[in-house]
Amino acid sequence: MNILLLIGGLVLILLGANGLTDGASSIAKRFNIPSIVIGLTIVAFGTSTPELTVSVSSALKGSADISIGNVVGSNIFNTLMIVGCTALFAPIVITRNTLRKEIPLCVLASVALFICANDMLFDKADANTLSITDGLLLLCFFVIFLGYTFAIASNKSGENSEETEEIKTLPVWKSVLYIVGGLCGLIFGGQWFVEGASGIARNLGVSESIIGLTLVAGGTSLPELATSVVAALKKNPEIAIGNVIGSNLFNIFFVLGCSASITPLRMSGITNFDLAVMVASGILLWLFGLFFAKRTITRIEGSILILCYIAYTSVLIYMA
Repeated sequence: MNILLLIGGLVLILLGANGLTDGASSIAKRFNIPSIVIGLTIVAFGTSTPELTVSVSSALKGSADISIGNVVGSNIFNTLMIVGCTALFAPIVITRNTLRKEIPLCVLASVALFICANDMLFDKADANTLSITDGLLLLCFFVIFLGYTFAIASNKSGENSEETEEIKTLPVWKSVLYIVGGLCGLIFGGQWFVEGASGIARNLGVSESIIGLTLVAGGTSLPELATSVVAALKKNPEIAIGNVIGSNLFNIFFVLGCSASITPLRMSGITNFDLAVMVASGILLWLFGLFFAKRTITRIEGSILILCYIAYTSVLIYMA
């Protein structure tokens, strides 16, 4: 039964995210919002709504380890596995702006989460907790990130006119139906997914943090994985970097920001090892782009990233 809830919830989440993205993108295009803005905001939001749904649902149900583990695990999966797999299909060229600004910003976001989550280390507290104050602070960072995104969009609004053709203009009634249906799918799918994942963890005697860092994180990252692999097959592998960075920033600033703002998230199973791997994965990606192969993630480097993820997962299983 738990497996059926898990699979059924994941299917509803993916369908809901797709429907919400299509409906919102169509309405945005109808109001002549530049396609670059749609891509950087609505589409990015759409691919990260599974993480948002699962984390918020977990927070409301008191499963803090799944809520935090989902974000930390998703970011590690995005950086190591998705970029690695995409690089195997086609080498990924990184732009100078991404290398100098966006990847360092992603690393900084991971460091900020590391600091917020280490009350015992820095404040000598009794437990590590993402408080409501931490959540509101992360949301403030998200607003700054949105401002940066719209600044980029205003500078590039005329450069990507061909992208507009990729967004279908649906009738208004169908767009509204997609949005409402997508939201319903996300809400009910999130509830089923969390119940299934928690049940499996209890039955197998595995901690919710391990389930959150692996099974839940991989499942909710499927939209990003699909987007990146399809981009590689269409000879646009550089999209993978933007997809991963945007998703990682959204996960930390907005997903965890919303979850912690609703209720404090006490960290019992998520360790500094997990947080350090998240920070290190971003630094590794930045170093590969900065020092090797002229701002290109090669197939060899992609293989190294995948091996790093396999090693991390193996350590989690061994430590369990």
